[in-house]
Amino acid sequence: MALSRKVLAAGAALAALAAASQASASGFYLQEQSSRGAGRAYSGEVADSGAASLWWNPAAIAGVEHAEVYGGLHAVLVNSKVTDKGSTITRPVPVTTGVGGVGTATDVINDGVVPNFAGAWRLNDKIVLGVSMAAPYNFTTEYEANSWARYDAIKSRLTTADLQATLAYRVNDKLDLGVGISGVYADAELSNALPNASPLQADGRQELTGDGWGYGWTVGAQFHATPALTFGASYRSKTEHTLKGDVAVSGILAPLPTASNRTIAGEATITTPWMANVGARWAVTPKTTLNAQVSRVGWSEFDAIRVTFAGGGSVSEQNYKDITTVALGVDHQLTPRLTLRGGVQKDPTPTPDEGRTARVPDGDRMLYAVGATWAAKPNLNLDIAATYISFDDSEIHRTDATATGSSVTLNGLATGHATVLSTGVRWTF
Repeated sequence: MALSRKVLAAGAALAALAAASQASASGFYLQEQSSRGAGRAYSGEVADSGAASLWWNPAAIAGVEHAEVYGGLHAVLVNSKVTDKGSTITRPVPVTTGVGGVGTATDVINDGVVPNFAGAWRLNDKIVLGVSMAAPYNFTTEYEANSWARYDAIKSRLTTADLQATLAYRVNDKLDLGVGISGVYADAELSNALPNASPLQADGRQELTGDGWGYGWTVGAQFHATPALTFGASYRSKTEHTLKGDVAVSGILAPLPTASNRTIAGEATITTPWMANVGARWAVTPKTTLNAQVSRVGWSEFDAIRVTFAGGGSVSEQNYKDITTVALGVDHQLTPRLTLRGGVQKDPTPTPDEGRTARVPDGDRMLYAVGATWAAKPNLNLDIAATYISFDDSEIHRTDATATGSSVTLNGLATGHATVLSTGVRWTF
């Protein structure tokens, strides 16, 4: 294989690494950033108060009177199935055959635990300092090495940590403002099979790793129209990431150039979307509060994957679309120490029908949630929640040229659902 082809192979692999990172953020963006909010399907979070709402609005802590700490854990349990519907491969010979392999993959989306933390400390009568840690884009999908989807995906893992510093300012009894700055660390791992020239030869393998930091900002406001009615609005900026990685290729057999079995370095630049939230909380009675929230997510920022490496670069155009989520919920104080809540959310996918990958077999979602808060002490609240997520069936249609000169056309069907169990604690001191 000529040097230029080696470089192109590495570039394509790094592009795939970036695509998996970005696609995971869309198909597997994790809203689980508040155990209290989970119980009402994240409705009204932009208008709620306290450290537990910092992800949604930096102004949420402006009214805290005492230091406050929140910590939460969310267990994400996914049931998923991805089925082959006639995928084919055209090798360099050329001859077109079925991709072969096991035709049904189950539980490809791994279960996981999502942690989050936030704290708020009043500096004076006007200013509150906040810090938070969120994990908004974390997922792992994994197929067997002999799966029908192996040329597109074997393992895809993305881990992120969003570290945010916040200042909130109480203008007056009616208006609170907030601003935050985030550093986002991303670490990714990706692997897939590579077809050799003959279907009688064992597959080769391509493995990728990459990581890097990105930076963003957020602003927000809350308007307390009356003691019973609060409106909130916030904006979280897009974040540009540069992932530096290594691509390791092995198992390439003659007549393909065996010199392809090597490791090469490069980097890919991607952009995660902006998010705009508006919402309200209305205490219709002293015990019952209604919540509503609309979020617009700017996935059209993901216009391309730009890859650079020794000797050149590449640009891969994408077709993600902006989406709007809508959530409604209710809180009801059943007793002085026990509050019950529930909610529902419509969450469409930004992934295009044509070009959807087996790495992220995503579809439109509906969330149904229930939760509760137990005031164990005047300064200690315990939150629990359970969420059922229904995924619409989604079709996989994608054609890609592999680094070994074959063309793979994937046709499949993805189905599934998920359950999320959340718990958290809020402590003031």
